Amino acid sequence: MSRLVLFNKPFQVLCQFTDDQGRKTLADFIPIPKVYVAGRLDYDSEGLLALTDDGKLQHKIANPKNKMAKTYWVQVEGVPSDKSLRQLATGVMLKDGLTKPAKVKLIPEPKNLWPRDPPIRVRKHIPDQWLELTIKEGKNRQVRRMTAAVGHPTLRLIRYSIGDWSIDGLGLGEYIVEDKG
Repeated sequence: MSRLVLFNKPFQVLCQFTDDQGRKTLADFIPIPKVYVAGRLDYDSEGLLALTDDGKLQHKIANPKNKMAKTYWVQVEGVPSDKSLRQLATGVMLKDGLTKPAKVKLIPEPKNLWPRDPPIRVRKHIPDQWLELTIKEGKNRQVRRMTAAVGHPTLRLIRYSIGDWSIDGLGLGEYIVEDKG
């Protein structure tokens, strides 16, 4: 029987179990041996992280060829125009090529959102806006690069879901284990 661990990763936690620089790692939260990350989440991003001891499941989750949808809540600087949203939806040209089309919509600040420590920088004269962005590929820092490319730098990035799994019911720093038969 294999295990799937769903973890709500806090800001500034490395997606590995060791670090020689004294930063927080998965070992500070998950005392389960022999599980491995299935699709990374940046040090400065938050939200759903999947770990498993099943190589096939890890491949299914992490490999972009499997096109598993990943949905993010993204707080951006400024309020994106319809043109910017269309760009995100149809594909954005980055240095490493055109992104695949994404699903994107403006959303209110997500309910039950935990405070970030430290909080994002706030600028009095520049508004911010939350987006829900769903992609099926995983270029390095892709969401951040996409929003920056359309003129709206990411202030806060939270992965809400991977496929059918989400952070619903998971507090910050909490995890659940699902046994896969």
